[in-house]
Amino acid sequence: MQQRIKTFKSLSGAASAASFLSVQAFIGIGTVYWAIAETLYLSGAGALVLGVLFALPSAYVQLMAVRMAFDAETDPANQ
Repeated sequence: MQQRIKTFKSLSGAASAASFLSVQAFIGIGTVYWAIAETLYLSGAGALVLGVLFALPSAYVQLMAVRMAFDAETDPANQ
C-alpha cells in the first residue's frame, strides 16, 4: 500500500469536499426530521425526543462523509 499524499492542496480539497457533503447530508436529514415532526404534530418534548433519535445517525453520516472525502483526496491514484 502506498503512502497517502498529505499536502496543503489535498487536505484543503478534503476539507472542502467534506464540508460540501456534510451540508448536503445535514439538509437532507433536517428535511426528513421536519417532515416527520410536522406530520405527527410534534412540539416541545416530542420534537426534542425525535431530534435526539436523529442525532446519532446524523453524526454517523457526518463522520462517513469526512472519512470518504479524506480517503478520496489523499489517495495517490487520484493525484
